[in-house]
Amino acid sequence: MATLQEAVASGSDPSVRHIVSLSGGKDSSALAVLMKQRFPDLPVEYVFCDTEYELPETYEYLDRLEAYLGKKIVRLNGLDMLRIARKPGRKAFDVWLKEYYGGFLPNPRSRWCTRVLKIKPFEEFIGNSTAYSYIGIRYDEKRDGYVAKKPVVISDRPNITPCYPFKDLKLGLSDIQSLLESTGLGFPGYYKWRSRSGGYLWARLRQNHPGLFESAKGFEKEEGGRRYTWVQGKALTEIADAADLAGEPVAPADSGDGCAVCHL
Repeated sequence: MATLQEAVASGSDPSVRHIVSLSGGKDSSALAVLMKQRFPDLPVEYVFCDTEYELPETYEYLDRLEAYLGKKIVRLNGLDMLRIARKPGRKAFDVWLKEYYGGFLPNPRSRWCTRVLKIKPFEEFIGNSTAYSYIGIRYDEKRDGYVAKKPVVISDRPNITPCYPFKDLKLGLSDIQSLLESTGLGFPGYYKWRSRSGGYLWARLRQNHPGLFESAKGFEKEEGGRRYTWVQGKALTEIADAADLAGEPVAPADSGDGCAVCHL
């Protein structure tokens, strides 16, 4: 782990890379804005690991963020590490699901999607380079990442050193909101409806993006007496119906659970 001061001090060293991995969420986006504003001469690289099943609001927001940064956001893809060419209709999630995980869908206990669609492409992008990975964990935030009981990291490779600018600068949620609003970006559109509460998330996805909900349902199946679902023992329609009946309110933008890598 490095402090922000230690990381930016290496800005003149061409052998050291500075990476901000974007999720399309508020925190990583605010971090990109912060780095541009405070360290305009630092050779920051911005990357986004695309599952190709992101929300339309995510892609729209990334386009707006890219325009503000004035620098290309590199779109990484889980197909690249398989040395499989990208083409219309071929999606990394589908390939990994069918050919490597036998139709076993990711779930809160087995987030293989995070590993092969987010972490591994990020690590391959950096390779053997010495790099600082700038991570958007806020000063007022407490949650575990994919490495439980340890500081949230995107990679634990020794050549990739994590850095937490918001913690060093003591910036919390209100600061993040002010930062994004000052640029005209604001929060991504999906914060108006989405929740990290599983059942409610599926119910709101069905309301706001019925096509994506149907696509997700399409992955569920029964085969050889075994049921493949996103949530063990329950189909998405059952989960969404139950959440609608419960009438759960929309979770605040600062809802703290969920996968850190996908939601930073």
